[in-house]
Amino acid sequence: MNRLGDMISLVTDSSCDLPSRIVERFQIVVVPLLVHIGGESYADDELSRERYWQERAEGEAGPQTSQPSVGAFEEVFERMVSRGKQVLCVMLTGKHTGTVEVARLAARRFGDAVCVFDSYSLSLGLGFQLLEAGRARNLGHSMEELLALLEDVRSRVHALVVLDTLESVRRGGRAGAFIAALGRMSRVLKVKPVVNFVEGRVQLLGVARSLRRGIERIVANAEDLAPVDHLAVMHAGNPAGAEVLAARLAERLRFPRDRILVGETGSVLASHAGAGAVGAFAVSKSQSGTAL
Repeated sequence: MNRLGDMISLVTDSSCDLPSRIVERFQIVVVPLLVHIGGESYADDELSRERYWQERAEGEAGPQTSQPSVGAFEEVFERMVSRGKQVLCVMLTGKHTGTVEVARLAARRFGDAVCVFDSYSLSLGLGFQLLEAGRARNLGHSMEELLALLEDVRSRVHALVVLDTLESVRRGGRAGAFIAALGRMSRVLKVKPVVNFVEGRVQLLGVARSLRRGIERIVANAEDLAPVDHLAVMHAGNPAGAEVLAARLAERLRFPRDRILVGETGSVLASHAGAGAVGAFAVSKSQSGTAL
């Protein structure tokens, strides 16, 4: 990292799902979201995946989630700004959570020293934006250049997810429009919704009669995104489905399988997606030449 890169710190929330090696490499500060389950509250990174699913199975009520406090963000921003740094805070979509607004409230104390950017995405859709910002920051690009890069990358991020059940989404109340569109059909026919994100908002892409067919629907739509710079598969308690999706994407998009990140999302996103969900996250190659 050169001298200019030393002056900009990256902050995000725990929905980014970036592997710890990447978080450490780019010195990204992660502010955890919160999950409330089994009568207790936990930071998103506090529960192991195994314990989360155990607590969820044993609990009578479904898990609830919440954003960090204004104070949690202020503490992080204060630590960075007091060291003479600028802060670039890249957050999960503000269309379905208040987290980005909480970060903006916290940022007001610090004027131009802190900039909050809405990724319009989540999981690796957010994570890949941070990855590109981290690379550019380490090369010495300015805050203005990083923001321009993020806007470009954000426009090329795609998230395609198949849900095994609607119960968690319905209970969380975060995607009422497409649940209403499914209506009685989803309850009677047990279809699997396939969703994507359009400018940060969850949209119903279609339905499938099985999870396997939902995965094939994702693959078919992902083919239209090729060529891609980044590709990942994330799941909520469904490693077998994730491996099937990764293999099919590698085959159909002609993308090296060993370059596809595969992992399990954290407890907060799993609480909304529900057990069994599988998703693909891609960044299409730039056609404009604006990438740094």
